[in-house]
Amino acid sequence: MTWWGRLPFATVLVLVLLLWNNVLITLVPGGTAGRVGGNVAAAGVLVAAARATGSSWADLGLARRDAPAGLRWGGAAFVLVAAGYAAAFALPATRPLLADARVADLQAAEIAGDVLVRIPLGTVLWEEVAFRGVLLAVLTRVLSVRAASVVAAVVFGLWHVRPTMSGLDANGLADGPLATAVAVALVCAGTAVAGLLFTWLRLRSGSLLAPALLHLATNTLGTLAAVVAHRLT
Repeated sequence: MTWWGRLPFATVLVLVLLLWNNVLITLVPGGTAGRVGGNVAAAGVLVAAARATGSSWADLGLARRDAPAGLRWGGAAFVLVAAGYAAAFALPATRPLLADARVADLQAAEIAGDVLVRIPLGTVLWEEVAFRGVLLAVLTRVLSVRAASVVAAVVFGLWHVRPTMSGLDANGLADGPLATAVAVALVCAGTAVAGLLFTWLRLRSGSLLAPALLHLATNTLGTLAAVVAHRLT
């Protein structure tokens, strides 16, 4: 496929990802289970489309030979995140910052479902395949690696507009449209920076396992930390 043939696919992929988390996934029936299933199915479709348009398993970060490096880098990142959460709990001044009203009333089964199913499959698997796997592979075929990394990170940041608004509303952290817009912009910018870190891990290790383990640690341990923070504050 020529450069001109790859550009439309890259453009459509960016547009679909911008719409997916902010609009399309909200239309999927079945609640949380439906959204998790929709995200897993979408990950499979993206991988199939990328393979059909010429991306190799290595391009997607899914080559078996790169898995050991991914486990080493990702495992180290997981330990660092766990240490960070432990340090936050050790300081009374920072412990309340871990709280999130969205998990305050969750029962044990719901927490287990989030930590064992929704986050690993519906969030980490889907987002890593979509952004550090397929999108990065597709963009690097029409842009330099640096430019592709930046574009993928920006899209990753904008991907979080709706979830950020939901979190702000649930926790009462923004009062009025202007405050909400500023808060959303800041959170999405921070998420884009995190996307650059995830991408660096992916490129450094060659494997999606590295950013996936960091992502998994951040979200699952963050959920558990929020639950415990609510119990202690």
